[in-house]
Amino acid sequence: MKPLLDAAYRTAYRLSGNAGDAEDLVQEAALLAWRGYGSFEAGTNFRAWFFRILTNAFYSRYRRTRREGQAVELEEVPELYLWRQSSAAGLNDVLQDPATALLARLEGEEVNAAIAALPEEYRVVAALYFVDDLPYQEIADTLGVPIGTVRSRLHRARRQLQRALWETAVERGLVPARPAGEVRGD
Repeated sequence: MKPLLDAAYRTAYRLSGNAGDAEDLVQEAALLAWRGYGSFEAGTNFRAWFFRILTNAFYSRYRRTRREGQAVELEEVPELYLWRQSSAAGLNDVLQDPATALLARLEGEEVNAAIAALPEEYRVVAALYFVDDLPYQEIADTLGVPIGTVRSRLHRARRQLQRALWETAVERGLVPARPAGEVRGD
């Protein structure tokens, strides 16, 4: 388990958004894994098994505090929002992909903050995919959901991240607030 602890802490931090809570989650998951090690099937993916325990610990701890889910307005973020806004701001002069040019200008902390601000079900999938570089199938195994659910949650997370990252870039003055040819999605 020791090689997984750093990755587990990063994931727990992304899920909880708090260093102390992340440490508690990893500790709780390690204890649960130790207690439940008899249920681990030799030859299967230990990482996926442990991360499933970690995410289940997160769900059980934080769902108690939230009675209702957050309403998510997906329609307010059009497809390819970040790419279109970046292109309209003239960032495609340097690279073929203007969204990549914009992301290169943002700090890792700003991207992490955008992930942390996602609703819980999208934040979990985004953290496992973008931060821990887990493939879809391993995320599905970790969360105990079908791979199609992982894909749809990740798609929705990406759309929300595009809007959040664009707003961060505008706030930092990396791009003009209203570029010529701006895509309206409000």
